Amino acid sequence: MSFDTLGLSDKILSAISAAGFDKPTPIQEQAIPHALKGRDILGIAQTGTGKTAAFTLPMLNRLEKGRARARMPRTLILEPTRELAAQVEESFEVLGANHKLNVALLIGGVSFADQNKILDRGADVLIATPGRLLDHFERGKLLLTGVEILVVDEADRMLDMGFIPDVERICKLIPFTRQTLFFSATMPSEIQKLVDTFLHNPVSVEVAPPATAASTVEQKLVSAPRESSEKRAVLREVIRNEKTLTNAIVFCNRKRDVDIVNRSLRKHGFNAGCLHGDMDQRSRMATLDNFKNGEITLLVASDVAARGLDIPNVSHVLNFDVPIHAEDYIHRIGRTGRAGRSGTAIMLAGRADKKYVDAIEAMTGFNIPQLQSASEDKGKSHSETESGNSHKEHSNNRKRRGGGTSRAASKASSGQTAPSDAVRPSSTKAPAPKSEDTPKVSENTSNQKQKQKVVGLGDHMPAFLTRPVRPDSK
Repeated sequence: MSFDTLGLSDKILSAISAAGFDKPTPIQEQAIPHALKGRDILGIAQTGTGKTAAFTLPMLNRLEKGRARARMPRTLILEPTRELAAQVEESFEVLGANHKLNVALLIGGVSFADQNKILDRGADVLIATPGRLLDHFERGKLLLTGVEILVVDEADRMLDMGFIPDVERICKLIPFTRQTLFFSATMPSEIQKLVDTFLHNPVSVEVAPPATAASTVEQKLVSAPRESSEKRAVLREVIRNEKTLTNAIVFCNRKRDVDIVNRSLRKHGFNAGCLHGDMDQRSRMATLDNFKNGEITLLVASDVAARGLDIPNVSHVLNFDVPIHAEDYIHRIGRTGRAGRSGTAIMLAGRADKKYVDAIEAMTGFNIPQLQSASEDKGKSHSETESGNSHKEHSNNRKRRGGGTSRAASKASSGQTAPSDAVRPSSTKAPAPKSEDTPKVSENTSNQKQKQKVVGLGDHMPAFLTRPVRPDSK
C-alpha cells in the first residue's frame, strides 16, 4: 500500500514524497484512514514504528481549512519530555512544508515572553509538555476552547513521570466534541482507565503486542560486577569488543551516574557526551544534535532519552544499569533497530539485578542470552587462584601449628625438652641475644603453658601469644 490510497491531500502527498517516504508503516496504514474520518484512536505500537506521522499527517489534512485565532490553538499535542516535543515540531516542519501553519512549542527551559509572542499571533498547532501548558493557562495567556484534535503521545511515559493528573485536568479544559488520538507503547491498567474516561468509542490499532521488543534488535546480557569502577571497566571492554558499533546510547538509572560514566569514558579516550533532566534546555538540544550529526559517538543518558527520540542510525544501546521497571527496557532498546534496520542491545547485570532481569524476560517472553566478559573471567580466575592459595596456606598453618605441638608433646613424654619457639612459624629475624641478668624460665613450664586450653581464640590463636613472658631486665 502507498500513501496515495490513504485519502491524504495533494499538498501532503507532495511533502511526503519530498521527505523520501515511500510507503506507510503498519501503524500509519491502519490509523490514518480512521483519523481522517474523525474517529478516536487508541494506538499501541513499538517505538520506532512511525507513530508521529500517524497523527501528524491526518492533523495536517484537517488544518488545511481555516485559521487559528490569537491564544486559541486548533490542535494540541501533549508530550512527556522536551526532546519529544521538539522532535514533533521538526516533523511538522518537514511534513507541513506546503502548509502555512503556525506551530507553537511550549516547553520548559524557554522564556515565557518568546512563547507568548507566538500564542498572540495564533497557533494552529500547539505542542507542549503538560506542566508548561498549565503554566500558560493559569497565567491567562492561553485558551483551550478552540481545540479540535487532542493527541496524547507516549501515554505510558506520562504515567511514569507523574503527569497523568495534569493530563486529566487538561482533558477537562478541552471541548467534549474534540477528536482524541491516544498513543502508547505499553498499556498499564492506569492508562486503560484514562482511555475509558476520555476516549469515545475508539478504534483500537495494535500493530504489535504490548511490551515487546522489535525483532530487528539483537539482545545480549553481560555479567558485570557490582562495584562501580569495575563495572565501568566492563563497559569499556564491551564497547571495544563490539566491531559493528558505530555509535551508541548508554543508559543509566540515575543522573549522578550519567555524569560519572560520561567522565570515565572521556578520560579513557572515548568520544562521549551526556544527556539528563538537570541540564538546561540549550545544552540538552546541543548534545542531542551533536550525537545525531556524528560529532559524539557515545551518548550517556538517563531515561529522558528512552522515549520516542528518532535517531535513525543508532547501532547499539548499552544498558549500564538494568532498568527497575521492565517497560523502560522496551523503550531503551527501541532507540536502535528503527525503521527496519538491525541493532544490538547489551545489558550489564550482576547478581543483585536478577529480579529485574527476570521481570524483563517474563514481560517480553524472551530469555536474553548471557555472555561473559573477559575481565570477569580474569577476575574469577584470579579470585579462584587467591582462594586456593589462601586455603592451602591456611591448611599448612594448621598443620604447622598442630605438628609443632605434637612434636613438643612427644619430646616431653620421652624426657626431652622442647624449645620454647617450637610452635612459632619460622622468622627471618635473628633471635635477640639473651642477657646474663635475664632470669631463665623453666622449659617444662613453657610446655605446660602450651598444653593449657586456650579460651576465646581456638585453633587460630596467633603463635606469638604462646611465647614465655620475660620480665624486664631492669
